[in-house]
Amino acid sequence: MNGVGAVRPASRVDEIRAAAMDLFTRQGYQATTMADIGAAVGMRAPSLYKHVASKQHLLAQIMLRTMEDLRSAHQVAVTGTDDPAERLRRAAEAHVRYHARHRLEAFVGNREIRSLEEPSLSQVLARRAEYTQGFRTLVDAGVEAGVFQVQSRRLSTYAILDLGMGVATWYREDGSLTEDQVVWQYGDFALRLVGVHR
Repeated sequence: MNGVGAVRPASRVDEIRAAAMDLFTRQGYQATTMADIGAAVGMRAPSLYKHVASKQHLLAQIMLRTMEDLRSAHQVAVTGTDDPAERLRRAAEAHVRYHARHRLEAFVGNREIRSLEEPSLSQVLARRAEYTQGFRTLVDAGVEAGVFQVQSRRLSTYAILDLGMGVATWYREDGSLTEDQVVWQYGDFALRLVGVHR
């Protein structure tokens, strides 16, 4: 029996999801079989179905969880200040930090969106649209307050979102820059994209 404060071990479903995400990253969704996933967690493929409905269900859960985590981090980041520039900086930093820490999720989410089937595809796209709108709302607020100067609010929003996705492709924990250094500098980049220099 676990004592008070003991770390709860990862569930079997979490282990299966992590193995699937690793395989989807390395081999691609289409090339990965349930047998591959089972072998990665030491289970026969038929036994996987006691824990997960299908390979498609695994992909959908990875993408939906990623979007929920991003949306939650965004809400926390923008709470506690009304300053448009500070809110955008915090949101951009949370976005970049998530992508630095969750590179596999970002890779699978971007590359394998084409492999999602309905209704999961519509659910993920709706959450992506809501997340994007969160940044667009921040940009709009800064422009309306006279703090941001942009030629295109939409393009500025997309450029800020691209900052995080780019980090996911190159950042490594053992690289020359720490996570905090990357996050801080990218926060500056986000502000410069909307015409703020601090």
